[in-house]
Formats: sequence, structure tokens, C-alpha cells
Amino acid sequence: MCGIAGVLVVVTGLLGGDDLAEVAGRAGPVLGFLVAVTVVAELADAAGVFDAAARLAARIGRGRTWLLWLLVVALGTLATVVLSLDTTAVLLTPVVLSLAAQLRLDPLPFAVTTVWLANTASLLLPVSNLTNLIGLNTLEGFGVRGTVGFSGLTWAPFLAGLLGAVVVLGLAHRRRLRGRYDPPPAAPQRDPVLFRTSAVVCALLAPAFVSGITPAIPAAVAAVVLVAVFAVRRREALRFGLLPWQTVVLVSGLFLVVEAAQVHGLEDLLRPLAGTGEGFGDHLRLAGTAALTANVADNLPAYLAVEPLAGSAARLVAVLIGVNLGPLVTPWASLATLLWLDRCRARGVTIALPRFALLGLVGVLVCVPAATAALQLTR
Repeated sequence: MCGIAGVLVVVTGLLGGDDLAEVAGRAGPVLGFLVAVTVVAELADAAGVFDAAARLAARIGRGRTWLLWLLVVALGTLATVVLSLDTTAVLLTPVVLSLAAQLRLDPLPFAVTTVWLANTASLLLPVSNLTNLIGLNTLEGFGVRGTVGFSGLTWAPFLAGLLGAVVVLGLAHRRRLRGRYDPPPAAPQRDPVLFRTSAVVCALLAPAFVSGITPAIPAAVAAVVLVAVFAVRRREALRFGLLPWQTVVLVSGLFLVVEAAQVHGLEDLLRPLAGTGEGFGDHLRLAGTAALTANVADNLPAYLAVEPLAGSAARLVAVLIGVNLGPLVTPWASLATLLWLDRCRARGVTIALPRFALLGLVGVLVCVPAATAALQLTR
């Protein structure tokens, strides 16, 4: 639907040539990164990297469920920070749920933890979330340069929001995380060349993303390397489905629709909600506006809609706090949550949406103020 709406925006002339050029300039690098990192993540999963990491966590946990859960928290955080929230939602979720089933553990705490981490752990690096990649260019207009400058503003809110999420989840699922489990079954046979190459490529992405290079470049190089190795070792894995074309169409349509709405007065409607100022209350108001908009209309259009109301680097980070940590209530608040819900249903894990929404509301009320306070203390 968003793709069709985007086409209608262009065909009906709601956006002029200059507006379309601006959308293309902002969306191009974001979509290029999205395609490349999706290919990397899919091929790494096919090589067994995520499964091996989950099994390693189970062995380190030594039969203690609560320790395994904390290790899944660490794994989900790492996957989200380096390979983006969609990777955690789409690829790590089925691995974690499969592991929970093999260990005869209640899958619910692990399922909910995975999607919460996909959202709340996505604030640290530009590559962790598409909203961050868009915000990276905007922050340059406020004098913040590159990944290092971005992370210099977001590290404290990232840690505060992540800690809040872990505390809320741990308390909510404390009874389910008691007890022990038996050692995991033997791992399936893997192609050692594909596995080692994929593991090394994923490990090298983290320093590449913080090196100051445009994130799409190392992601593209990594994708080319893995495609070349798979072409030699397992050609059948290289299928059209590796390309996230549906997501590309969706994101492109969202860019066009929100830009058209901005041109025709959306900013004036949101300005009274977002307020102005640089105090804690002002930042929390802006983050709350962004979080509310995300839970109504998805986090990417929410960011595009609220971003013009920022006006400073700190306020822009407040917007990112809202759209990254806020989408915990409604299932459509982020694309990652929708993808995660689909993976849960495919594995036979039932998610009670009213309970999910209530726990998510508690999470938002804890994580967003905590991250906003951390921003205020360190800016």
C-alpha cells in the first residue's frame, strides 16, 4: 500500500521535481545500505553463524536459564548494533525460538526479549536503525561529524534505554526464567569455509562501521565477498529472495508520502505537540511525541515527520530516542516488530497482543525517560 501511495504522490504532482530530488538524495544511501546488510545477514544465517552463536550461549549458560537469557540479551544487542534491528527480528528470532524448543524452555521470554532488543538496542550506531542513518546526515548540519560524533551523542541514552529494557523484562519474566536446562544437542554439519568467512565478515563490519566510512560502502563490500564465496561453495543459496525488495518498496513509499505531507502542512500540525527548548522536560516532550507518532504510524514515517521540529543535535537525538525506544506498544510501530510477529507465528509461538501492549507501555514509560535523562546529563 505504501508503494502505491508513493507512486500516486509522484503521478498526481503532490511533489515537485526539487522535492523528489531531495527524497532521492536522502533515501538512496539508506536503501543501498538496507539491501547490502540484508544480503550479508541472510548469507551469514545460511552459513550457520547465528545458530552457532546461540548454541555457544547455551553452553556458556551451563544449564542456568537466567544466565542463558542474559547471554541472549548480549547476542541480540550485538546483532542489533552491528547488523541492524531487522536482522535481530528476522534472523535471530527463529534461531532463539528453535534453541528454546530444543532446550524445552518457555519460548515467550526469549521471543519478547528479542523484539525489545531489536528496538531498544538500535540507538548506538547509525547502522543500527534506518532512522539513525537518515539522522546522521541531518546531524552533520548541526556540526556532528560521522559515526564517532553520532555515537558520542547516543552512547549514554543507548545504555540507559537498554538497561531499562533489561530490568523491565527481567522483572516481568522472572518466574519463567527460573530453573535449569539440559545441554543443547549437537550442532548440524556446516561448510567450514562458508562459516568461517561469514563469521569473519560479520566481525569486521563493526570496526568498519565506526571507521568514518559511509556505512553503505563496507556493507556493500561485505555483501560482494559473501556472494562470491557462496557462488563457489553453495550457489543454490543465492536466490532472488535474498534481496529485500518488498522493504525497499515500502521504505521508498514512506519517504515519498511523508515528504508530500510535510510539503502540505504536516509540520504545522505536529509543532504544538513537540514544543521547543533544550531542558529535560522539553526533550522528553519531543521524545514522547516521536514515540506516540511511531506507535500510531510506524517509526520511520514518525521520524521523517518529527525530524524538522528538532532544530538542534540534542533535540534530534531526543527524536531518535522516541522512534527507536518507543515502538514497543503496537505491533505496527516498527517494521521489525511486524517481521518478528510473523516469525513467532511461523514457529507456533502465540503472542497475546493486549499483554504485549501493556508490557510495552511499561517499557516505554521506563526506557524513554531514562534515555532522555542520560542525554540531558551527557550532552
